[in-house]
Amino acid sequence: MTEERIEQAATVLRQARQARTTIPRISETFGIEGIDAAYAVAEINTRAAVAAGSRVIGKKIGLTSKAVQQQLGVDQPDFGVLFDDMEYLTGAVVPAGRLIQPKAEAEIAFVFGRDLDDEVISWGRFLQGVEYVLPAIEIVDSVINDWKITLVDTIADNASCGVYVLGDTPHRISDVDLVACQMRCIVNGDLASQGSGAACLGNPLYAAWWLAKTLAIRNQPLRAGDVVLSGALGPMVAVSSGAQIDVQIDGLGSVSCSLG
Repeated sequence: MTEERIEQAATVLRQARQARTTIPRISETFGIEGIDAAYAVAEINTRAAVAAGSRVIGKKIGLTSKAVQQQLGVDQPDFGVLFDDMEYLTGAVVPAGRLIQPKAEAEIAFVFGRDLDDEVISWGRFLQGVEYVLPAIEIVDSVINDWKITLVDTIADNASCGVYVLGDTPHRISDVDLVACQMRCIVNGDLASQGSGAACLGNPLYAAWWLAKTLAIRNQPLRAGDVVLSGALGPMVAVSSGAQIDVQIDGLGSVSCSLG
């Protein structure tokens, strides 16, 4: 593994995003192996985005399904970066032209009210940091041909993040059963996906706590105001231009968007 190959992989991924085109697996094209190398690729493109004027406003968690972890041979989630230009509010029309191979996921989003920069993030310190929760739609998107990704490819490609949509009514975590809450994702009037909070590592709070601890170790702590997408509550659904997406989550309300 050389720094040159990591730089080359980052450049090709960045150019594919900009051109809205797909490419073969960078794990094979550039021989990128292991999650540390994959995160190094992603970090290069995060720095490039920030240098170009984008602002980091949160994180997303992927691979929160035990079944998907087993498929990819991993025992933990992964994460990506949320930028300010990825965020939409419920009811928005998301430009389909900015996406390549979009798929919708229904999720629970956490908004943090305190910096979590302790060396060790205890469960109590973590809970104290969560300000409120919102229903969310993440529209994931991959530049890898036909979504035939490996763990390395999705991490390097910013955890396959596209855009996300937030609900507009915040709730305290004590007011919602985040495990038992049922989710329904309706696309163009038809039930396309369903699940519950338990599908996300058994509890979306566990996923967000894992992220807080992982970022603290990496010296990239969550900050007050950060949004965290905690992972899908059910199967993702392929969507295309013209799609109307409506998500309902018990106790949290609804969030919707369309692709225009």
